[in-house]
Amino acid sequence: MLTLRPDNRRKLRVLCLGAHSDDIEIGCGGALLELQKRHGPLEISWVVFSAVGEREREARRSAERFTQGARVGQIVLEKFRDGYFPSQHAALKERFEKLKSIGADIVFTHQREDLHQDHRIVSELTWNTFRDHLVLEYEIVKYDGGLGSPNFFVPVSAANCRRKVRLLMSGFGTQRSKGWFTPETFMATLRIRGVESRSPSGYAEAFYARKVVI
Repeated sequence: MLTLRPDNRRKLRVLCLGAHSDDIEIGCGGALLELQKRHGPLEISWVVFSAVGEREREARRSAERFTQGARVGQIVLEKFRDGYFPSQHAALKERFEKLKSIGADIVFTHQREDLHQDHRIVSELTWNTFRDHLVLEYEIVKYDGGLGSPNFFVPVSAANCRRKVRLLMSGFGTQRSKGWFTPETFMATLRIRGVESRSPSGYAEAFYARKVVI
């Protein structure tokens, strides 16, 4: 259900779901910054299903930075085994059932056809759990490829693009040694989606909106 301002007396409620500790920031970090700018302080719930050790500490600090100024409903960091979500399906399903009580106007999650198995499981369980919500599936660039043709775009200002990339690079030191985890990668993705959506700033984040009810 597309209802961005159901009640002007309350904040826009957003639920962010990610398999790993940097997924939410990569996939929809710019959109979150833009929504805060356009709609005022948000009410955000943030759930990461695999965050262990230093990755847990990074995930918490990063979530706090990206939600600065928002009302944070909760930040939940789970310890499911990275790369093994298909074999943990039952336990993940039980955890999702406990999330049903979270009220949300928008649910951000992974793309259903993402080539990473953990991402696909999170997307599948999102749709199983949240049936009366606006679900926006985000994308994450990776070695396996898999970027497609999204149909929902959020223009992002150049300032918020720079802020997103700065927070990513400063927040996830464990990932900086990876060849794909660079400012150029993130800015290039934002730029391509900006071209496709004719964003005034030239930048955008893109999502898959499989069902939208107005």
